[in-house]
Amino acid sequence: MTLPSEKPVPATDRQIDAVIFDFGGVLASNGRPSDVIKRFPNDPADKVLKVMMGDYGQDTDHPWHRLERGEITMSQYRADLGDLVLEAGLQPIQLPPDSGKSTFIGITFEPCEPIITLVHELKTAGFRLGVLTNNVRELRSVWWPMMDFNNIFDDVVDSHEVGMRKPNAAIYRLALERLGAVAERTAFLDDAQSNVDAASAVGLHGVWVEEDPTSAVQTLRSLAGL
Repeated sequence: MTLPSEKPVPATDRQIDAVIFDFGGVLASNGRPSDVIKRFPNDPADKVLKVMMGDYGQDTDHPWHRLERGEITMSQYRADLGDLVLEAGLQPIQLPPDSGKSTFIGITFEPCEPIITLVHELKTAGFRLGVLTNNVRELRSVWWPMMDFNNIFDDVVDSHEVGMRKPNAAIYRLALERLGAVAERTAFLDDAQSNVDAASAVGLHGVWVEEDPTSAVQTLRSLAGL
């Protein structure tokens, strides 16, 4: 990948000084709830998500929420979920054993090139960069090798490590504190509208990333004065 060589953007042209990225569906082109839905092609999407991930716009005691907060293991999640799947009558397709490294969703993560290009452009321009992801301990080895997180980003907040998950306002405040940023001068990108809304409520510039990230990239470039 050829990275853009740009001079730092003058602060007067910026509406933001820092950017926080979600991982799945943002830095990675996959890892969205739609990937879970694909496991159940014969069942209604809303029903599948409700059973597998609970009400994702809330922070509850659903097994998936507890898993993302690091309160239970993947094995415990599977055990807790079994009865819910049977009760709902869901019919998952069986994935071949070599379909991916993930023990849950059967995928490997692929970088979203327009977003990755933007990340490098922002870094070159002198912005502080962070990651804020709802994620699972057992999947860290799957997504971490996708890019050089330690050297590209100033901080990474992983829900299972801090015992909180989006959309809890406290995890956004923690991400800001660790990044040394203020909400009003920070953009946040996520593929879940509920997480974007929660970020906006904290005072960040929330940017929703659709499956085609073009609009989000344009919005972020405008905020950054690029």
